[in-house]
Amino acid sequence: MRVNGIPNTTWLKLGWAWLVVIAFTVYGGTWLAEPLTPATAAACFAVLFFTIVAASFGVVHEADLLAHKLGEPYGTLILTLSIVSIEVILIASVLLGPGEFPTIGRDSIFAVMMIIVNLVMGICVIVGGLKHGEQEFNAQGANAYLSMIALLTGTALVLPNHLSGAGEFAPLQAWTIAAVTAALYAVFLLLQMRSESRLFIQPRPGMMAVPARATTSISPSQGAQYRAPAATGDRAAILTSSLLLLGMIIPIVLLAHHLAIVIDYGVATAGAPVAVSGVLIAIIVFTPESLTAIKAALNNEMQRAINLCLGAFVSTVGLTVPAVLVIGLITGKQVVMGISPLETVLLALTLVLGMLTFNGQRTSVMQGAMHLALFITYGFLLFFP
Repeated sequence: MRVNGIPNTTWLKLGWAWLVVIAFTVYGGTWLAEPLTPATAAACFAVLFFTIVAASFGVVHEADLLAHKLGEPYGTLILTLSIVSIEVILIASVLLGPGEFPTIGRDSIFAVMMIIVNLVMGICVIVGGLKHGEQEFNAQGANAYLSMIALLTGTALVLPNHLSGAGEFAPLQAWTIAAVTAALYAVFLLLQMRSESRLFIQPRPGMMAVPARATTSISPSQGAQYRAPAATGDRAAILTSSLLLLGMIIPIVLLAHHLAIVIDYGVATAGAPVAVSGVLIAIIVFTPESLTAIKAALNNEMQRAINLCLGAFVSTVGLTVPAVLVIGLITGKQVVMGISPLETVLLALTLVLGMLTFNGQRTSVMQGAMHLALFITYGFLLFFP
């Protein structure tokens, strides 16, 4: 069933999200007031978690429609930036919440890396390989992503440990790193959308790259993800999807503060590692996009899966690092960015394994299994370091 051309499920997600927003706007202060009981916290977390994840699925659905209408890399960029914006909102809510979580930005970024680059990418390579055999991709684009990941994570997460602030940037250092990170990411986006867009398009069979002269000559029969930008007749549908996307994101923004209160309480009550907060945010935000990437791998669209996974993490660092540092500078909140020696080793292993995986022309199930094994190791060490 459709109303005005929009599926009923979309209206249901939209209506439920805004209904929960109204409920928490009116009664949230009472429900989450001190002293908060475990039963109340659990009930509020369940409702907020379900609502934010459902709204995130709605965001991914509308962004995916835009992706197929606008073509690559514009469509995937919209999807990735939408999801990462949600992550920045949730991190900011926890950072500005009642508890003290100076490492929430660092923990979230690191958790996203391990989940996206190892868990989700590993699953994509495995399921795609089992169904289609070795899958081809654009090696130039994959290497561009990995180069950005190496530089941005090294600067944001490792460099602070070797400065005088013991894991923190001094104010002038923080402003500089935030500016450099944002500027570099902006340049990367500009090149990805224009002169170097061919690096992120699926190459023809047997090729590792798309020649510059071939960028505009991709055949429509090669797959939906390579379609040319939308014609004038699609503009109404694009506008509708864009408005629905905003309609799904705004409730997440309005509910993020309430979720942050519940997460603070849950982590403190359970005595769980502080890094669990970052893992929860990563799971909430990236579950819908992860399923989209896995679906792309199953459809033999490995380049789209790489764009979603590696592109999501590049966007995570490129947007989250400046946002967290600026929030800390403006509000005076402590922001610790330096990761532990154990996490530094896991970071190095992830980068080396990623570079080896995407340095060839095709993926293999064995490579996916290695990424999955590294994620399992991370999950174990999170609770038993």
